[in-house]
Amino acid sequence: MTAPLTPSGSDNTPPIAPMRAFERTHHGVTASDPYDWMKDRRDPELIAYLEAENAYAAARTAHLAPLREQLFTEIKGRVQESDLSVPVGDGPWWYYSRTIEGQQYAIHARSPRVKGEPRPDIEAGRTLPGEQILLDGNQAAAGHEFFAVGALTVSADHRYLAAAIDLEGDERFAVTVTEIESGHVVDAAIAGAGYGLQFDASGRYLFHIALDDAWRPHQVWRHEIGTLADRDVLVYQEDDERFWMGIGGSRDDRFLMIGVGSKTTSETWLLPADDPLGAWRCVAPRREGIEYDIEVDGDRLLIVHNTHNPEADLAAAPLTSTDPADWVPVLASGPGERFLDIDTFEAYAVLSLRAQGLPTLRVLPRDPGSPTGFGDPIDWPAGGDLNTVALAENPELDAPVLTVVEESFVVPRSTYDVDPLTGARALVKRQPVLGGYDPGDYVESREWVRAGDGTAIPVSVVRRADVVADGTAPALLTGYGAYEIPNDPYFSVARLSLLDRGLVYVVAHVRGGGEMGRGWYDDGKLERKRNTFTDFVAVADAVRGRWADPARLACEGGSAGGLLIGAVLNLAPDRFRFAHAKVPFVDALTSMLDPDLPLTVGEWEEWGNPLGDAAAYEVMASYAPYDNVGRTDYPAILATTSLHDTRVLVTEPAKWIAKLRTHATNDSTTRPILLHTEMSAGHGGRSGRYDAWHEIAWDWAVLLDQLGVG
Repeated sequence: MTAPLTPSGSDNTPPIAPMRAFERTHHGVTASDPYDWMKDRRDPELIAYLEAENAYAAARTAHLAPLREQLFTEIKGRVQESDLSVPVGDGPWWYYSRTIEGQQYAIHARSPRVKGEPRPDIEAGRTLPGEQILLDGNQAAAGHEFFAVGALTVSADHRYLAAAIDLEGDERFAVTVTEIESGHVVDAAIAGAGYGLQFDASGRYLFHIALDDAWRPHQVWRHEIGTLADRDVLVYQEDDERFWMGIGGSRDDRFLMIGVGSKTTSETWLLPADDPLGAWRCVAPRREGIEYDIEVDGDRLLIVHNTHNPEADLAAAPLTSTDPADWVPVLASGPGERFLDIDTFEAYAVLSLRAQGLPTLRVLPRDPGSPTGFGDPIDWPAGGDLNTVALAENPELDAPVLTVVEESFVVPRSTYDVDPLTGARALVKRQPVLGGYDPGDYVESREWVRAGDGTAIPVSVVRRADVVADGTAPALLTGYGAYEIPNDPYFSVARLSLLDRGLVYVVAHVRGGGEMGRGWYDDGKLERKRNTFTDFVAVADAVRGRWADPARLACEGGSAGGLLIGAVLNLAPDRFRFAHAKVPFVDALTSMLDPDLPLTVGEWEEWGNPLGDAAAYEVMASYAPYDNVGRTDYPAILATTSLHDTRVLVTEPAKWIAKLRTHATNDSTTRPILLHTEMSAGHGGRSGRYDAWHEIAWDWAVLLDQLGVG
C-alpha cells in the first residue's frame, strides 16, 4: 500500500491515490488492480480523492480563467437566449418550448389552435396567445444542482401531463401527473422510474418502466391515476438480462407498444389503447439475431427488419399477425443503404434510412392499386455533401405538410414544412446565430482515408475558409465508433470558438459506428474491435502534415468514444499533443467481468463476455485502456466525468488517471494529466444551459492552451 492520498498543494503537486493489493484471476490469467478499492462511488476516501483531483486541476488551469470567460462570453453571445421552438400542432393545441434570457432551463407550454390554421409566427422572446405552461424547468429545478426531464407525455384528451424528473443525474425519475388546465398535481406516486411514459386512450392509466438493481429497464407497470403505487399492476417482465425495453404508442394512437431488444435481437408487443386491462400481443416472437421495428398502418403493419438482409428491408403484414411468415416484401434496401425506421401518414409513408454514409428520408406515396400499397419511392432531394436530414415532430396523420429538420457542420439546424409529394418547401425556422455568422466563412468536406487493411474510412473536415491544407494548423480529431451509433454532421454554436481560432475540426467515422451501415458496425465490435482504434490512428496519420501541424493535433471522445481515446493513447501516444476523454469507458474489461454493474450483461453482445469466454477475455485484455497503460510518454490528458453517472461509473476515469500518474513518463509540467469531476451531474454533464456552456469553456480552454492557441 502506498502512503495515504497526497492532496495537491500550492506547488501544484498532483494527488497520488493509495494503492492496495488486489488480484483477479480469470481463465488462468491473474491481473493486479491496485485501484480496485475505488469501485464504491460513495466511499468517502474516493470522494476525497476526486476532490483532491479537482483542486489540482483547478490549480493547474488557474491561468486560463480569462480564456474560459472569453469562451463562455463568445458562446453566450452567439445564442438567442430568449427563444421559441417551432410550435407542433396536435389536435386543439400548439405545443412548444421557450427559453428566457438569464434562465437555465426551458419552459414547456401550449396555446390554443384551430386545426388547419397556419402555424403561428415564431418571434424570439414572445409567448403565443392563450399560453398554458406545462412545465417551467426553472421552477422545478429551484434548489437543486441538477435537473433533467426524462419524459413529458400528454394524455390523448390533452387533459393530463405526465412528467418524469431527475434531480440527481442518475437517470431514475420521479413521475408527476398534472391536470393542465388547473395546474393541480393529481398523482405523484411513481418514483425511481426509467425512461418512457404512456397513457392509455382514456387517460385513466399510465404505463411506466421499472429498473432493476443494475439500472436495466426490465418491467412495465400499469398505474391508475390517483392511486398509490402499491396498487400498480405488472404487465410485462423481461428476465433475459441482455434485453432492455421501452414503452410508447403507435403514430395513430390506436395501440400501446412495448419494444424489447438486445444488441442483436428485438421483439414488439401491442395492446389496443382503448383496452388498457387487456392482454398484450407479440407481433413476432424473438429470434436470435433478428431485429424489427413496426408501425401501424391502418389495417396492417409496416415492418423494418433484417431477416434476410443485414442492412434491413421493409415488409407489410396483417394488423393481427403474430408470425413473421406473414411478412410480405414492400421495399428492399439498395447498395450503400441501411433502412432504419418507417412513419406512416394518410397520403404517404416516410422511410428513414442511411444512404452513402448520411441520414436521409425516402417518401412512399400511397397507391391503392399497387400490390404493396405504395407507388414509386421519392428520394429526398440531395443537399450538401454533409447534410443530416430527419423527421421533426409530426404527430398528426392528416397533416398537409411534413415537418423536417436539416443541418450540417456549418449550416444551423433548419426546420422546413415540406410537401413530400411535390418537394415544395418553406423554411419555418433556422437556429439563430448572433454576431453576424455567415456559413460562407466556413468549409465542410468529406474525405477518405485508407485503413491498414485497405478499408476506406470516411472523414469529415470542418474549417474556416482561409485555413488551407499546408500542415500548419492546430486540429482536433474526434470519434466514437460503437453501438452502431453514427457520428453525423450537426451544427454547434460552441464549435465556432474553435474554428474562429484557426482549428481544423475533424471527425473520423471509424468502424463500430453506424455511418456506413450494419456491416460497418459489425466490423468494429467483439473480436474485430481493434479496427475502431487502428482506423482512428490511420486518420490521425493522414491528418498530420495535411491539415494539422503534427505537434498540434488533439483528440477527443466521450463514453464509448472515451474508450477509443484511451485505447489509441496506448497504441499511438506520440500522434497527439493533447487528449480529452469525456466520461470515458476506460476500465472496460473490469466492468464486463462484473454482471452486477449497470449495463454489463446487455453489453456482452457489443464487447464480448470475458467472464464466460476466454477468447473474449483475451481480446478485451489486449485493448482495454486501463489494463494497457504503459511506462511511456503520453500527451497531456484531461478526463472529465460526473459523480452520479450510472452509464460509465466515475470509478473508471478515476482509476485510469491514478494509473497514468504512476506510469506516464512525460513531463507533467508541460503535459499534465488532469481529472475533473462534476460532483452534481450524470452522464451528460451539468444540466443548466449556462452551466453547460461554462463546462465547455473550461474543457476547451485546456485544449487551446495545450495547442498554443489563445
